[in-house]
Amino acid sequence: MSVTDPVTTIDLAEESLRDLNQMLHLAEQGSFRVLNPRGAHAVACGIDAEVSVEIQGSVGYYCAGMHQKGSVYVDGNASTGLAENIMSGTVRITGSATMSAGATGHGGLVVIEGNAGARCGISMKGVDIVVGGNVGHMSAFMAQAGNLVVLGDAGADLGDSVYEANIYVRGEVASLGADAIRKDMRPEHIRTLAGLLEAAGMEADPADFRRYGSARNLYNFHIDDVDAEVAGRAG
Repeated sequence: MSVTDPVTTIDLAEESLRDLNQMLHLAEQGSFRVLNPRGAHAVACGIDAEVSVEIQGSVGYYCAGMHQKGSVYVDGNASTGLAENIMSGTVRITGSATMSAGATGHGGLVVIEGNAGARCGISMKGVDIVVGGNVGHMSAFMAQAGNLVVLGDAGADLGDSVYEANIYVRGEVASLGADAIRKDMRPEHIRTLAGLLEAAGMEADPADFRRYGSARNLYNFHIDDVDAEVAGRAG
């Protein structure tokens, strides 16, 4: 490990992953550079401070999982569960991600400059995910809130059982999942999409995208049923 001002460099060929993550957990601020990740799992997990981490090389499972506040930049690819359960902050990779990128994310921004595999954004709960390439099948499955932006194509069963998340796709969609439909692109959606593209550093015209979301036919609760339920209890 070498410490310079303002960047601390950690070489995983010489230091342990446990030591790296402990250092990041104890830090309150600062910039870190990680060398030789060599596909290690759980790199830069659990960050909860305004730190900046640059990882030079590809990573394995659950990189930047449970991320908050800071930023993680991966110059390479990532395996399953990139930025799983992200709460805030930013996670960006220059390559592609495999399955379940951004899964269950509550907030923050995840940027994948390449492609994302199956179930990208599964059960997302407020995170914004921008993918420069394609996404695999069942992306945004049970997505509850947030935005998934796809500059390429989307695989089969996009948005299956989606709740209130918005899905924006510039390319082709192989098929929509249960209860997912194409929806109007109103001015507020154009503004939201333009802001997300700018934040992700992606050059694209929001007018080229189509929006998908929930038909709301799978909801168990319907506001029209309230009066009937109350009357039934009174009887």
